[in-house]
Amino acid sequence: MIYLSHFDFPHIEREYSFLMGQKHTCYDTYYPFQTISKHGLVCMDFEPVTILYGGNGSGKTTVLNIIAEKLGLIRDTLYNRSNFFEDYTAMCDFEVENNIPRGSRIITSDDVFDFMLNLRSINEGVNRKREDLMEEYLEAKYTPFQMKSLDDYEQLKKAYSAKTKTQSKFIRSNLMDNVREHSNGESAFLYFSEKISEKGLYLLDEPENSLSPEKQQELLNFLEDSARFFGCQFVIATHSPFLLAMRGAKIYDMDEDPVDVKRWTELANVRAYYEFFKRHESEF
Repeated sequence: MIYLSHFDFPHIEREYSFLMGQKHTCYDTYYPFQTISKHGLVCMDFEPVTILYGGNGSGKTTVLNIIAEKLGLIRDTLYNRSNFFEDYTAMCDFEVENNIPRGSRIITSDDVFDFMLNLRSINEGVNRKREDLMEEYLEAKYTPFQMKSLDDYEQLKKAYSAKTKTQSKFIRSNLMDNVREHSNGESAFLYFSEKISEKGLYLLDEPENSLSPEKQQELLNFLEDSARFFGCQFVIATHSPFLLAMRGAKIYDMDEDPVDVKRWTELANVRAYYEFFKRHESEF
């Protein structure tokens, strides 16, 4: 499925015209101006899966943030936004092949990291509560108690519960379950599976972060199936050779000047992996 079909960025001449008209001298950066145009990128055409490949500073994340801002996509965390972001996105334009569904979003590494921290924080809070309930159980079970008024009713219920239940049953009845403990990779994959649903446009910024090679391949299969069977469109910034190998993906090499479309096997990062393993082929 294709929702976003085309996106235009301002030409470098238009950027210079705007910047020359600025009378403010207090800014040391006009980001995102001159970030994308320096690579000769003026437009992008999109497929069901489009990948932005390139090294740090190549502008991959900036492109995703500009598209997300222009389209008004949902996002969970803040991003590197300057005073000139609105001026820049106002100069951008786009075309859609189908209406962009509600719920479409951009997912960044910060979103995934915050999700993992929230899970950890919840479980730490539950664990502290469990320790408090252990002490509460012993006090309620072995401390003599006599009800004197209705104000003591809750304490009476607690004492009765402690005297008629084992410690583990008492704690389970008074404590929410822990969110299942996951590794960072499992938590990251859980986040993607929860946020990506049917029929949506999703911008993913380096989704391979925190994922093992095995989990990256699992994510690859999930994304391929979502695009092929469930009406999703993806624009992905990645270095991962597993994700770069996604079937049918259109890949923009942001390291080229001007930016060029390539096959995944032509990319420098993938070639580096290939040549490394070829040198060590006899060890396998």
